[in-house]
Amino acid sequence: MRWNWTHADWPNFRFDSAAVEPFERQFLLSSGEILGAVRHVTADERDRLRVELLSEEAMRTSAIEGEVLDRASVQSSLRRQFGLSSDDAPSKPREQGVAEMMVDVYSTYAEPLTHDTLGRWHGMLLAHDRGIETIGAYRRHADAMQIVSGRIDRPTVHFEAPPSAQVQGEMDVFVDWFNRTAPDGPTPLPALTRAALGHLWFESIHPFEDGNGRLGRALAEKSLAQNIGQPSLIALSYTIERDRKAYYDQLETHQKTLDVTGWLTWFAEIVLKAQQVTLTRVAFFIAKAKFYDQFRGRLNERQAKVIERMFREGPDGFKGGLSAENYIAITGTSRATTTRDLQDLVEMGALNRTGERRHTRYWLALSQPERRVVPPDR
Repeated sequence: MRWNWTHADWPNFRFDSAAVEPFERQFLLSSGEILGAVRHVTADERDRLRVELLSEEAMRTSAIEGEVLDRASVQSSLRRQFGLSSDDAPSKPREQGVAEMMVDVYSTYAEPLTHDTLGRWHGMLLAHDRGIETIGAYRRHADAMQIVSGRIDRPTVHFEAPPSAQVQGEMDVFVDWFNRTAPDGPTPLPALTRAALGHLWFESIHPFEDGNGRLGRALAEKSLAQNIGQPSLIALSYTIERDRKAYYDQLETHQKTLDVTGWLTWFAEIVLKAQQVTLTRVAFFIAKAKFYDQFRGRLNERQAKVIERMFREGPDGFKGGLSAENYIAITGTSRATTTRDLQDLVEMGALNRTGERRHTRYWLALSQPERRVVPPDR
């Protein structure tokens, strides 16, 4: 089987720029919409929003690789990294490492890409991992770097990256391309085209022993941020994780060819969806702030605990809505008290109620615009 890097004209990717152009226009429009939405929050609220969005991305980029992180630890680490007051949540090594990397990507997005940048991110991300031979530098082992699945005695090889001896030369070419195609570079590329090509190219070189997926997605965030002139804060990993199989399928397909139009359009659609997710989350955050302004001091301890738990579920809320059983499980209170508490919340306008009897469900009473994905004109 011939991988993309074995082709004679590697890494000269071929694509139809006209197919991506409508997505590029929509990306710029949605970027402006996100910037406008964020301006509606105060400086303190903006700090909290930034921590919430980055912590969600940290959780999701790790989940794509099968890792489950502690949200409280990630958020506490992010607050410390940004110099904000933090709670007493323990700072675990794995969570602290991904938080450090996310903040570094966010804070240094405008700087040119260097080998040291990538090594620094790798060191932050995997400093806790005792099983990796080389941390903070490109791989050096002689064994083939393969992406495999299935049984140990009969593995399926999805991709094989260039040998370690070639990695430094491959990365020299990649880093130079990344900087030349930046908005202020000699050969700038449109935002989505550059981010998509960069991500596929980086994943095809697979320059590190581990962490390449997380680093590749961080690199896509840096690329998009450079093209819009500030940190993007879009829910890229969140959106990819929701359709992880398609993500891996697309990578596998396009790591066997240099014709990557299909990859560019798929990645562009993912980015546009991610922007819509971010807009929904910003609107939800603003609605949450207004909710607490309206009901501050009016909730008892049990009600406050349940409301906080409902907000933690995010814009989609509890699947199927909050039930009386959920309320009892969260608070440990009696059914009679649960009935009174929920009725009180409905009467004060904090919750909406739907259904009857055992089908009764409760929803946060938030006023926020409904977001929908607007496909670009083709």
